[in-house]
Amino acid sequence: MISPVSSLPRSAHRSKPEATPYVDLTRAEWSALREKTPLPLNAEEVEKLRGLGDVIDLDEVRDIYLPLSRLLNLYVGATDGLRGALNTFLGEKGSQSGTPFVIGVAGSVAVGKSTVARLLQALLSRWPEHPRVELVTTDGFLLPTKELEARGLMSRKGFPESYDRRALTRFVADIKAGKGEVTAPVYSHLIYDIVPGDRLTVRRPDILIVEGLNVLQPALPGKDGRTRVGLADYFDFSVYVDARPEDIERWYLNRFRKLRATAFQKPDSYFRKYTQVSEEEALDYARTTWRTINKPNLLENVAPTRGRATLVVRKGPDHKVQRLSLRKL
Repeated sequence: MISPVSSLPRSAHRSKPEATPYVDLTRAEWSALREKTPLPLNAEEVEKLRGLGDVIDLDEVRDIYLPLSRLLNLYVGATDGLRGALNTFLGEKGSQSGTPFVIGVAGSVAVGKSTVARLLQALLSRWPEHPRVELVTTDGFLLPTKELEARGLMSRKGFPESYDRRALTRFVADIKAGKGEVTAPVYSHLIYDIVPGDRLTVRRPDILIVEGLNVLQPALPGKDGRTRVGLADYFDFSVYVDARPEDIERWYLNRFRKLRATAFQKPDSYFRKYTQVSEEEALDYARTTWRTINKPNLLENVAPTRGRATLVVRKGPDHKVQRLSLRKL
């Protein structure tokens, strides 16, 4: 006996494709979108921008980040035009061309988002339309170690609650509003803490890049239950750097090994104690840190914000970008 289902035409068995606001592109398809955009960086410059443990070369810059810089340049021009149209509608004289274009770069620890942010800064600053490109990491808005210890949050450093989110949002809002000079705290990975008395100053950039774990987090509701304006609400474009957790863990451990042989050796390094024990003991600490802090933060807080990004960049096991998803709606 032939079942009713099996007797249906083949096309009737196919489920409708899931609706998505993204267009998925292979590496080759994305690379072709750079058109004739010239590559303004050489191998030596790329090497200086590359993060420890990240694998990137001129081919990767040409195939992935050059098309992205072209897209962002188009976005900047279109956004300026939109602001001009809004001014015309409101009857306001002049324009808001001085309003910075803000880019968010998110992703896990050790996924390579810092390298992406630095590459974008270097590439975008070479476009004649916007030479002033500033890069700020959210590390400067981590609560100081004393405050984290007082709140019992040292084991949750990097989680959303370990940041001064209000200060971070206000910092970006002030830059977006066109304030002439805005300052931020400075974080040192060497001492693993905020540097007392040190401030980073940002003065009217054409483009601001904000890089960090949780930059795409939605705003927390206020005590009155009302929705607040969050950091990501100030972004004109955002990038999420994605990879499988097992690959990121391997990259994290490899980076830890390299740091143990370099920066951790410095006398004032917070992590110098891990150079005084065997490599296996040090790696046990790194594995525990990944398992109890970084991986849970990735799965609970960072990865769920991926769908809020304008562009998702997916890396393979070798750190090379394989596919990209660009929001079209």
